[in-house]
Amino acid sequence: MIVIYSEEHRLQSGRSELNDGQLVPCYEKPERADIVRSRLEAVGIGPILAPEAHGPAPLERVHDAGYLGFLQTAWTEWVAEHGDWDALPLNWVAPGMHRRVVPRSIDGRLGYYSFDAGTPITAGTWRAATAAADSALTGADRLRAGDRSAFALCRPPGHHAGRAFYGGYCFLNNAAIAAQSLRDNGAARVAVLDVDYHHGNGTQEILWERGDVLFVSLHADPADEFPYFSGHADETGAGAGEGFNLNLPLPWGTDWAAYAEALAVAAARIRAFAPDALVVSLGADTYGGDPISRFRLLSEDFLRMGAALAGIGLPTLFVMEGGYAVADLGVNVANVLTGFENA
Repeated sequence: MIVIYSEEHRLQSGRSELNDGQLVPCYEKPERADIVRSRLEAVGIGPILAPEAHGPAPLERVHDAGYLGFLQTAWTEWVAEHGDWDALPLNWVAPGMHRRVVPRSIDGRLGYYSFDAGTPITAGTWRAATAAADSALTGADRLRAGDRSAFALCRPPGHHAGRAFYGGYCFLNNAAIAAQSLRDNGAARVAVLDVDYHHGNGTQEILWERGDVLFVSLHADPADEFPYFSGHADETGAGAGEGFNLNLPLPWGTDWAAYAEALAVAAARIRAFAPDALVVSLGADTYGGDPISRFRLLSEDFLRMGAALAGIGLPTLFVMEGGYAVADLGVNVANVLTGFENA
């Protein structure tokens, strides 16, 4: 399996995030990608290739032009206004407020385009995010070239980023960008399966009215867990997308037995959709040792997950999302890919 990895991921290195009422060191940090790469090399998954540049056009197919412009200039404007420390928003739009005019102030635009205070913009955010998107796009290229599978070791992750918003450590939606690229280059239908612990609210928002890209997500129940306002079972899409959005929320404490049942439901829905390719938003924060999650999967369960994904029988692009038990992250990610390859 080809692995696509960019050293530019290191340029996204935030100093702190707001978590449980405190400013704490960022959970989403460069060591995450480093340890995954090291483990993949150790077990012989590869080769590891740098992504090819794809330019702005694929990003513009998924994201709002004004939002992309904001991401490109936010750091420069923030430093000019406040100095050289992480850019975090101060306030957000609440129900009943008007959102028709984009603020001139960089502080106002941070609140306009973000939905949390855990996703710092830094000096290297734009370069790291575009390198991650290029990694996903290069993986999509490999599928079109005939590869059975590929792994885009994207960092920063992407599934919380919507058409015109960021949050949850995500700026550009790598999985949606890859899915759109597959559609634009010949795939009649594409499925996106999100196995991250947290609901991929950004992917859902982007695909909400699409009938050509199925979105299926297994995640912690948003009644209890971030991102809270997206991911309920009754969210099924709208317009042309009605019925093409399947959420499978699961309770805190979910173990492999319960997770496997939901994964089987997801796989059956994907097979019924009969897509030409599958994009997997691969978060490993379903692991029982993850510091910000509450499922109970074991490292060996990720081998079973990979085998189940292989059983869907589609050309598959894995796109890295979450997973914050850094010491075990490489093992868990490698287990998914090994389980897939050996099935």
